Amino acid sequence: MALGVLLFIAVSIIATHMTPKTPKTTSAASRPESGFSYHRDFFEGLVDSALAHAKKIGATDAAAEASEGCGLSVSVRKGELENVERNRDKSLGITVYVGQKRGNAATSDFSKTAIEQTVKAAYDIARFTAEDKTSGLPADRDIARVHRELDLFHPWAIDSAGAAALALECEAAVFDTSKLITNSEGAGVSAQQSHFFSAHTRGFRGGYASSRHSISAAAIAGKGSQMQRDAWYSSMRDASELASAQAVGRYAAERTLARLKSRKIKTTQCPVLFESPLAAGLLGGFVQAISGGALYRKSTFLLNSLGKPAFPAHIDITEDPFVKKGKGSSPFDEEGVKARARTVVDAGIVRGYFLSTYSARKLGMRTTGNAGGSHNLVMSSRRTKAGDDLDAMLKKLGTGLFVTELMGQGVNYVTGDYSRGASGFWVEKGQIAFPVEEITIAGNLKDMLMGIQAVGADVYNYGAKSVGSILINRMKVAGS
Repeated sequence: MALGVLLFIAVSIIATHMTPKTPKTTSAASRPESGFSYHRDFFEGLVDSALAHAKKIGATDAAAEASEGCGLSVSVRKGELENVERNRDKSLGITVYVGQKRGNAATSDFSKTAIEQTVKAAYDIARFTAEDKTSGLPADRDIARVHRELDLFHPWAIDSAGAAALALECEAAVFDTSKLITNSEGAGVSAQQSHFFSAHTRGFRGGYASSRHSISAAAIAGKGSQMQRDAWYSSMRDASELASAQAVGRYAAERTLARLKSRKIKTTQCPVLFESPLAAGLLGGFVQAISGGALYRKSTFLLNSLGKPAFPAHIDITEDPFVKKGKGSSPFDEEGVKARARTVVDAGIVRGYFLSTYSARKLGMRTTGNAGGSHNLVMSSRRTKAGDDLDAMLKKLGTGLFVTELMGQGVNYVTGDYSRGASGFWVEKGQIAFPVEEITIAGNLKDMLMGIQAVGADVYNYGAKSVGSILINRMKVAGS
C-alpha cells in the first residue's frame, strides 16, 4: 500500500486536536470589546433610539439589532505573501410591525438622521405589505430573560506579520512532507471577531461578542493528468486550540498524496462509508428536511415525521446550545427566544423539529428557539464503541467505497433523491485498496438515513454539527 494511504489512515482527523505554536490570546474578561470601534453601551443606545422612533411614528411592535465585525485574513502561495486583508463592517437592522404587517430595513450609517430614515423605510414597507396572521414577535413565554455566559469571545492578538509567518510555516510543511508535492494553492490564516446587541418591544434585550479563527492549506501533487488536490483546515473560537500550522500543512499534503494514482471503478451497488466531515453534511441534510420553512411549505421528504422513525433504532441526535466555546452555542436565537438543550432524535424517532416563531405559528406549534439554525448537534449510535476509529470503520465497511470528497449540489429535499459526484478510496476486506475518482454516488436520503449501520468514534466537529464517520448499508455507485 502507498505510504500516503498508510499515513492517511494513521493521521486521520486527529490533526485538529494538536496544539499550535501561536501567539497567546487576549483574555475576553479583561477587555470584552477588544479591537472593536464601538462599545456595547453605544449599541444599546442605537437600538433603543430606533425602537423609540418606530413606536413614535406608529409601529405596533419593532425589533432592532446593531452589530460590528472585524478581522484579519492573510494568504500566501509558493513561499510568497499573496494577500493581506483587514475587514471591518457595521450595521443597524430594524424590523417594524404595523399590526401583522412586517417591514425590514438596514443601514451602516449610525447618525441620528440615518437611523430615523431607516426606521421610516421599514415602517413604509410594513404599511404596504400584505397582512400575515402568523407574523409578529415571539410570545412572552418564549423570550429569553436570563442569558448564560458561554465563553465565545477570544480575540487573537496577531498582526499581519505574525499571520503571514504562520501561513508560510503551514505551506512549508506542505512541501516538506514529500517531493511528490509539486504545487500549492496556498495557505491562509484568519482571525475574526464580532459583537452585537439586539432588543425588541416585547421585552427582550441581549447581545454578546464572539470570535472565530482558522488556519488552512491546500496542496497539489503529481503532474499533468495525474495531478491531485486536497486541503485541510482547523477552525476554533480560541486560537490556542487550533491545530498547529505544521500539522494542518502536513495533513493537507498527506490527504493529497493519498489520492495519487486514482482510478475509476465499474458501476456497482455497495456499502458506502462517509468520512466524518462529509457525515456532518448528511446530518445537515436531515436538519434542513425537518426545519420549519420546509415543513410548512411541504417541500420536504420528511413531512409529518414527528414521532416517527427517520433513522434506525440505534441512532440518537442531541442539541445543546450551552457548550462553552461551541461553534453553535448561543443563549438565545435570532429572535431573542430562549435556547434549550433537547433530544431531537431518540432511538431513531424524531422528537422535535427546528422552528422559528413564524414557522411554528404556520404549523400550529411552538417555537423551538432555532431562528437562525441549529445549536451544537451531536449524532451518535448506541452501537459505537470507544475503539471504533477510522481503521475499525473500514473493517466494518468490508468491501465498498470510502468517500472523502463530494462535488455538486445534487440533493432534492422534496423527494429525498440524492446524487453527488464523489472521490475517495475503494476498500477490500477492510483495507484501502486504491484511490478512486470520477464517480457518482446515488440514493434517496430517506433510505440512506434509515440505512445507517454504524457511526464511528472518530468524531469531527463541522460548525454546529459533530459526528463520526457514517456507514450506509448500500448505495448506487456509477463509474465506468
